[in-house]
Amino acid sequence: MFSKKTNKPQGRIDSLIGAGTKIDGSISFAGGLRVDGEVKGDVRATGEQASTLVVSEHACIEGEISVSHLVINGAVIGPVFSSEFLELQSHARVTGDVQYNTIEMHLGAVVQGRLVHQGALTAGKTKELKLASSN
Repeated sequence: MFSKKTNKPQGRIDSLIGAGTKIDGSISFAGGLRVDGEVKGDVRATGEQASTLVVSEHACIEGEISVSHLVINGAVIGPVFSSEFLELQSHARVTGDVQYNTIEMHLGAVVQGRLVHQGALTAGKTKELKLASSN
């Protein structure tokens, strides 16, 4: 009855970096990629199609991430650029600035950096989130 358009990532995963696997170097991919291991290098989606990156609970990426759809439940050290949809699950730990279009943040997720909405970039404005004081 009610129709709600969502920009959630597609469920298709084309490639997997398994648990226990360590990669030193940048990764370019198309379609879907799931990371269960460790990556030291940039992770970027190529091509015109929507791309999905899933960072599992025990995964760690040290480098810049640039994709359209991103689900993080592990650790990311470096800047994050998500052009469509970003989901920060409860075990997500991001150290670096995050640029997003649409965001879903679960209880327990931590971002040590700035959250910047891409609409604010086009308008020339950035919004800072301030901690609520306990006084």
